[in-house]
Amino acid sequence: MLANVHKALDNFNQETLEMCGKEAEFKAILFSLCYFHAVVAERRKFGPQGWNRSYPFNVGDLTISVYVLYNYLEANNRVPWEDLRYLFGEIMYGGHITDDWDRRLCRTYLEEFMQPELVDGDLNFATGFPAPPNLDYVGYHNYIDDNLPSESPHLYGLHPNAEIGFLTTLSEQAFKTIFELQPRDSGAASSSSISREDVVKNIIDDFLDKLPEEFNMVELMARVEDRTPFIIVAFQECERMNILVRELKRSLRELLLGLKGELTITTDMETLEGSLFFDQVPDNWTKRAYPSMYGLQSWFADLLIRIKELEAWSNDFNLPSSVWLAGFFNPQSFLTAIMQQTARKNEWPLDKMCLSCDVTKKWKEDFSAPPREGAYVNGLFMEGARWDVNVGSIANSLMKELFPQMPVIYIKAITQDKQETKNIYECPVYKTRTRGPTFVWTFNLKTKEKSAKWTLGGVCLLLQV
Repeated sequence: MLANVHKALDNFNQETLEMCGKEAEFKAILFSLCYFHAVVAERRKFGPQGWNRSYPFNVGDLTISVYVLYNYLEANNRVPWEDLRYLFGEIMYGGHITDDWDRRLCRTYLEEFMQPELVDGDLNFATGFPAPPNLDYVGYHNYIDDNLPSESPHLYGLHPNAEIGFLTTLSEQAFKTIFELQPRDSGAASSSSISREDVVKNIIDDFLDKLPEEFNMVELMARVEDRTPFIIVAFQECERMNILVRELKRSLRELLLGLKGELTITTDMETLEGSLFFDQVPDNWTKRAYPSMYGLQSWFADLLIRIKELEAWSNDFNLPSSVWLAGFFNPQSFLTAIMQQTARKNEWPLDKMCLSCDVTKKWKEDFSAPPREGAYVNGLFMEGARWDVNVGSIANSLMKELFPQMPVIYIKAITQDKQETKNIYECPVYKTRTRGPTFVWTFNLKTKEKSAKWTLGGVCLLLQV
């Protein structure tokens, strides 16, 4: 961060600082822009917790923003704070941003860094780093050297745990690179009595033995007369599971015949063999499945749990006492079904409804029956913060606790006019740690602190870690 703030300031000189009639305001906002530029550029290193997607923020964004600042200050008697924040956050830097949650993050930084208090020096860019007084060009560089705290996630508004995640990702990438440099025909089998072919055959036998029969959709549909929104979701999930299981069985049996010499080995079969041997989920399975970051064995174990959950639900089609939200191919369809069920019962328009999320103090085992309205959901994890069960709100993470589990959440449908808006953090829910395209829904969670803190901290809920 130190080098980046200096580098941002290096794009200007003493003449730049003196070119505006409102010198104090211009210099204060220019310095704030330099710090903002350094933060948004360097935040990329924290991966999805930093930004959902990678953006090409560059020096041109900073220099153009400064000249826009000059023109606006010269043309207005008072500092147009809101206009400046909009121009910088939605056009100059925001022009690169394609993700709505990243846009919110960019906007929040500017709301924190660009306020009237900035000119008076009553604003902190980060803990222990207040806005500088009115200085000359060299003075600003010296101020950065003397006052900027040492490198830490705190400088970006993130929790120190974010650095653990960043370093873990770096390590994983290094191991992955080393692994990919290895000859593909070597491995554990070279120093073992078991050949690669035998290892793959054992995996195939194990998987085929554990995979259950497909769901009998004709029989399931015949058992149900009233097609409620929940039952329709259950049908859709069973159908998608059938497609996935069918592909697993087909490709595994085909490869087994190829290894026995009864079929000619094709490129697809070779690829599948390599994936099984190196504990990777094959691409043709992933296409029919759901986002997941697991290795093959963990992925398959997770698949069997999903099938058991579906079997239990489709046995009588009664909603489970607590629903494992991560177990769905399409969790959005289940959450939408909650609204559809309530809308149908009360004859409310669906487009005027939303979901209310109440985090309970209980866990899955504590529930024996579903609620009268809505559903209890379990299996969510929080990243960037934790849920304090005693206080009933979001709280700072505990050190080295990266993904604390959430208690059961009670979700029900309400009309939009009854939605709570005070002391609320709009928390995005994602399927995996990759965030971005795996977005599911927004849960409004209670907070006793400003929601901006959790926005800058990259706080979200995850269905799978």
